[in-house]
Amino acid sequence: MPTFFWIMCVIVSFIYATYPAWHSLIRAWSNYEAYSHGFLIIPLCLFLVFLKREELRNTPVRGSNWGLVLTILSLCLYLFAHVAEIVTVRSFSLILILVGVILYLFGFQVIKELIFPFSLLLFMVPIPSQIYSYLTLPLQLFVSKTSVWLASVLGVPVYSEGNIIHLPDKTLQVVRACSGMRSIVSLLTISAVLGYLTLHSNILRYVLFLSGLPTAIIVNILRILLILIAIYYWGLDLTIDCFHMITGLVVFGSAILILILIRQCLLI
Repeated sequence: MPTFFWIMCVIVSFIYATYPAWHSLIRAWSNYEAYSHGFLIIPLCLFLVFLKREELRNTPVRGSNWGLVLTILSLCLYLFAHVAEIVTVRSFSLILILVGVILYLFGFQVIKELIFPFSLLLFMVPIPSQIYSYLTLPLQLFVSKTSVWLASVLGVPVYSEGNIIHLPDKTLQVVRACSGMRSIVSLLTISAVLGYLTLHSNILRYVLFLSGLPTAIIVNILRILLILIAIYYWGLDLTIDCFHMITGLVVFGSAILILILIRQCLLI
């Protein structure tokens, strides 16, 4: 009981001391759909640790003073990022603090066993807004041009000006949410977990993980293509909120099926 008490005291103290970082993370997960998966990351990591319980039970515990060094440096990084209001660095330092504490208490062998859950925690940290915007614009243009080209091949009279798509009776805009960035973050997370749980070769895991990038872009192109075809040939506007949400779910589900198919191909 005393040991459990002190462990809980340390956990509560850590959460209280780093409350601003957790508050900003939760706010980002709540307010931006691109990061809503963040709520699932910590429970998922805990589940993965639970799956490793037998390996961890048989892993020799040899605490390392390097963990104390890493913890102190990470705390300094946290304080600096907090004062300078660098949100991403502040959130990233939380993971480093956790790694440092585990390393100090249990050693490198335990860290080795938990390397994937620790890596997965990176997905809960939002991408810096400057980098997100820098990556989004080229994706918007690429998705727009590719969708328009495919639609014209299928006989739809359409042309684009940047991310603005013109049909005979309607003008559409490929907004940031349709660029694929939101799907990329989510699908990379899913592909990483799927590969870790179902593949035994690190090379195959990397292949499946990286396949999440083109998969996200392809399904977003197909989504816009479907919208253009539905408007021109069927007079059905899939950009209306209800239809837009449904098509989004269908397309995202299709992306997951593609990842599963790629995973099956990797097993051949």
